[in-house]
Amino acid sequence: MRAVIAEDSVLLRVGLIKVLEMGGFHVAAEAGDAEGLLAAVAEHRPDLALIDVRMPPGFTDEGVRAAMEIRRRWPGTPVVLLSQYVEERYAADLLSANTSGVGYLLKQRVADVADFVAAVRRVADGGTALDPQVVAQLLLRRDSDPLARLTPREREVLGLMAEGRSNAGIAQALVVSESAVAKHINNIFAKLDLPVVDADHRRVLAVLRFLGASRA
Repeated sequence: MRAVIAEDSVLLRVGLIKVLEMGGFHVAAEAGDAEGLLAAVAEHRPDLALIDVRMPPGFTDEGVRAAMEIRRRWPGTPVVLLSQYVEERYAADLLSANTSGVGYLLKQRVADVADFVAAVRRVADGGTALDPQVVAQLLLRRDSDPLARLTPREREVLGLMAEGRSNAGIAQALVVSESAVAKHINNIFAKLDLPVVDADHRRVLAVLRFLGASRA
């Protein structure tokens, strides 16, 4: 898989390149700002764009805006945002349009190479990867109905769904059977009053409800 990296810190950028190459990615281009990122994506049409949230010139939300522009110009391009701190608004902004092939991870996760590469690869394959700290912070803030209907275990399962984990991954994390996870997920769908459509779509709707990112 070909990747493009946008990170203004040269040291971290070199480290990210090494980590991705260890994970089987080929880094086709690197950039230090949003303008360079967009040019690189236009030229290489990568299988993944790994983007720092804050980049020159303003060091605010340049990376988020660039990621959304990439999704607008080249729909379906997987993007992973990297942030120094938990800024759930940026995760919600990106996820509000489409949850397929989207990730939001803290930079400290890079140190755990295996987990970081697994999360990035999940996004490159069309899945979702949210940093556990982002999920935990959102859980503390979402106390209104209908999420209040969920049991503590169902909220835990929904949090792991928001991280992008499969049923098997959730079962492994909670040390329960996959059938137990499936039962919890069905209960979540029912309590959130989600329409009876395909399971994958309902899963996305549940995560959006959890994030508060749905634009009803």
